[in-house]
Amino acid sequence: MKDIYLSTQTTLIVTLVVGFFFIALGYINLKKISDNKSHIIGDRNENIFSLTTSLSASALGAWILFGPASAATWGGIGAVIGYAIGTAAPMLFLLNFGPKIRREFPNGMSLTEFVKRRFGTGILKIILILILFYLTIFLIAEVTAIAFLLNLISKTPLWITSGLTLIVCLLYILRGGFKLSIITDKYQFIIVLIIIFFSIFLILGNLEISSYELIKKNSAKLISKNYIPNYTAGLTFFIAVAATNLFHQGNWQRVFAAKNNIILKKSLIYSSIISFLIVLWMGYTGLISFSLDPKIKPDLAFFKIMLINDNVLVIVSILILALALTLSTIDTLINAISSLIIVDGKEINKFLSGKEIKDKCNKLILFLCVIVFIFASKGYSILYLFLFADLLCCAAVVTIFYGFFKKKINTRLSLVSIILGLSSGLLFFPSQNFQSSLLVGNIMSIENFSPIITSNLLFISFIVALIAPLVVITSYSLRNSLR
Repeated sequence: MKDIYLSTQTTLIVTLVVGFFFIALGYINLKKISDNKSHIIGDRNENIFSLTTSLSASALGAWILFGPASAATWGGIGAVIGYAIGTAAPMLFLLNFGPKIRREFPNGMSLTEFVKRRFGTGILKIILILILFYLTIFLIAEVTAIAFLLNLISKTPLWITSGLTLIVCLLYILRGGFKLSIITDKYQFIIVLIIIFFSIFLILGNLEISSYELIKKNSAKLISKNYIPNYTAGLTFFIAVAATNLFHQGNWQRVFAAKNNIILKKSLIYSSIISFLIVLWMGYTGLISFSLDPKIKPDLAFFKIMLINDNVLVIVSILILALALTLSTIDTLINAISSLIIVDGKEINKFLSGKEIKDKCNKLILFLCVIVFIFASKGYSILYLFLFADLLCCAAVVTIFYGFFKKKINTRLSLVSIILGLSSGLLFFPSQNFQSSLLVGNIMSIENFSPIITSNLLFISFIVALIAPLVVITSYSLRNSLR
């Protein structure tokens, strides 16, 4: 890619035009919100189209422009497939869990209501903090992604894009709440779909030979069945993305907003297929890009082949795609955080209660966005931020969702299993260079570990975080059965 960029002025104009379009769209469609429940889950009458587009748009943030293609350059086709299945899997899991929780909580608004009834307030506080932390990290990563992209194509400083994106989103989502997020998601999804199709024709049309032949010729190991990272990376991304999204409050808001269970199930199936195909394609671009230039920076794999001709129209289309993806995800995240604070904030701090809870919540969201702005302006690794947030939720997923079926999992057992999952996973979670971890290379010398461990720290951290709680629960169950 040559050093030809859009001017900062052009980039900001496009950003403002797209931003004001969604602000205007929001206010045109804005209806009076009668109470906090309407702010959180609307009027519970979403149809298949609105629910499918919203689930899809919310799931596909700006991370798809960086993560899947980046993972493909070192994890091969396995990472691509794992990422795609992991993105789609939560929708399929919700086919089972969603209707069950809707029956148990016909007036429900969040997963935390189930956690509170099933495990008590102690576990609720832990899960609530984990979810809020995960959503905040997700928010930082999304804002970082769009800031990074604008800096790439126009050298716009990260802090300008970070601040502008957050302001645009806050201008419509704090007032309109969930229903407004659903409305804007429809348009954002259509924009995303059009530009994704455009990218397919553009990238494949510029290749001199078929994409598969190109990859087979120049990067055969990335599609080889003997390439170990195909399996470890694929499984890692599947676990990470699938486990985390089960805790995404934005998904649970949409579960409760469906008009009925039939509409919910169909929407989940359709959105899972759409998400799978889009992420699969975005990951595949990483394989193509690496085959064309093995020295490509992983985060730029998708952009390398999209901007190969330095076409201004293509650059603007990527910018619009990124903005649509980012705004659809950011408004979902902000609304998800807001809804959790309104529903269960009092469990963390008594201040977060009372009739003025929504106003208090908005002030807290504004404060949180200042923190997000500060971190996003630093330009930390997008994929690394996501993986860290994923690990936290991964440590709790077995305990919480296994608890759907095993009523003998009490509060104390749940607490021990979650803490063990968190601590063991964090011990192996790699540093940003992926060469060491808290345990490997710090607490203990790297020489004390097998190369299999030192070269697969990310994979091991997720496996350990997932299995450790299962071992605790299974051991407890076996001990009780032998009594």
